Amino acid sequence: MGALQNINLDIEEGEFICLIGPSGCGKTTLLRIIAGLELPSAGTITFGHKSIAGPDPNRTMVFQEFNLFPWRNVAQNVEFGLETKSIPKGERHRIAQEYIDLVGLTGFERAYPYELSGGMKQRVGLARALVTSPKVLLMDEPFGSLDAQIRNLMQDELLKIWHRVRTTIIFVTHSADEAVYVADRVAILTTRPGEIKDIVAVDIGRPRSRFDPHFVGLRCNILEGLDMPC
Repeated sequence: MGALQNINLDIEEGEFICLIGPSGCGKTTLLRIIAGLELPSAGTITFGHKSIAGPDPNRTMVFQEFNLFPWRNVAQNVEFGLETKSIPKGERHRIAQEYIDLVGLTGFERAYPYELSGGMKQRVGLARALVTSPKVLLMDEPFGSLDAQIRNLMQDELLKIWHRVRTTIIFVTHSADEAVYVADRVAILTTRPGEIKDIVAVDIGRPRSRFDPHFVGLRCNILEGLDMPC
């Protein structure tokens, strides 16, 4: 039995969409297929008008684990993707600094991962993913390992960055609260094999308040779609 079945989903350019569902329902598998790291056993997946047949720098993943190179400082970690494109050193430094500033790490360019907090490490990972200007950012529970206060802060920071760069974001989460807070739409997946049970439009302007009755109602709708108590 495959991890997914009957997935039919269109994502608009510049959209922020969340995937939510029970553990093991195939959310990460779907991200990996979109990234080109895995191929579907049936059906097709396209980016623009072209079928996805493998990894592409236009589609970048950010994982829950920070996956930073411990022997590289912040600037060197952020520059990694630019190095693979053979961009000259001076230009790499300039571009990397723009994204270090964007994620709020100015002054920490020479710090190494062991010197950073969890939230700061995730900022480095985000800058490293964005520095090559991908069209799609695939985020696999990127804030799942952070405590609640830092997680809420990172959600706000991500939204500020998204408003500036307008990269399409496909974001996996286990949290209905997080999904309603960040997303334009929330796709609810069933238990394995994962199917899309429902797609909830989050028709609330930004910035959003978790105490807004409409916010609370949408969160309850998603929890009910997951067969969980509100």
